[in-house]
Amino acid sequence: MALMTIGQVSEMLGVSARMLRYYEKEGLVRSRHREDYAYRVYDEEAVRRIRQIVLLRRLQMPLKKIQVIMDGSAREAVGMVQEQIADMERNLASMGTIQAALRRLKELMTTDKSSINRAWESEIEGMVGLPPLERYQLNGSALCPAWEKERQIRIVLLPPCAVASFRYFGENPEEKVGSVIDAFIRGAGLYEKKPDSRLFGFNPPGRAGEEDGYGYENWVTIPDDMEVPAPLVKKRFPGGLYAAYAIRFPDFQEWEFLKAWAKSNGRYQVRRLGEESDNPEGCLEEHLNWVYSACAGWPRNGIDGSVDLLLPIQPRE
Repeated sequence: MALMTIGQVSEMLGVSARMLRYYEKEGLVRSRHREDYAYRVYDEEAVRRIRQIVLLRRLQMPLKKIQVIMDGSAREAVGMVQEQIADMERNLASMGTIQAALRRLKELMTTDKSSINRAWESEIEGMVGLPPLERYQLNGSALCPAWEKERQIRIVLLPPCAVASFRYFGENPEEKVGSVIDAFIRGAGLYEKKPDSRLFGFNPPGRAGEEDGYGYENWVTIPDDMEVPAPLVKKRFPGGLYAAYAIRFPDFQEWEFLKAWAKSNGRYQVRRLGEESDNPEGCLEEHLNWVYSACAGWPRNGIDGSVDLLLPIQPRE
């Protein structure tokens, strides 16, 4: 197999270039550089390893367990797989118990409505194995049905605002952009001037003539009268209606779920911003608590790693 670019691997395996770079950052895979090429490339062994990682992620295997499976001993790898099987079996049993409890609750409601006003919960609680709700990780769980994930989608209206923007094309664009924005936030004391400041990011359109013209752009909201230093550019974000879905970093594969929801639901549809926009697709990733954490010097527990995926929508006609 010839060397493959990050774009080619991304397209072949259906995983974003951002995820590939994250796998590399976590030490799960290694790329290399050709002398005549500016971007990273992958050899046959690296592509095979990435394919294995993707398969394990689709089996809902956490990255920490994948690291052990990929690089630990055979005994450790088997142990991780068995641990995952046990977790799945416990969750399946718990979901079955909840389903049975719901059916019983429906029976109570149907046959004796007066019982709902009495201590009906005692019968439900008395069912063997009824688990506490905190045992569930609904967001991104393989056991979470589509309708449950859809319940977590929020419809939000983002207001128009001024933003300081910076975009970069090349190696590790998220890290490059993030470092520039971080320096600006700290230097400007942005959190003190605008405590409700928010950070958005997106992938701008690739640059013509570049096979891997992959980049990233950040927008941080600023006071309307604030000027920004080069290389940042001051822009106006028009705001609008968005479908918001919270993920844990780096579960950006959930973009596919959110876009599929927009195609199938009867009330909203995707809103296109047009080619004249800096961000034609309009998709945004809001990194929650980012501005506060940057201004505070990134305290150990200052950010929880949550990201809102924001898909521009409009009511269906």
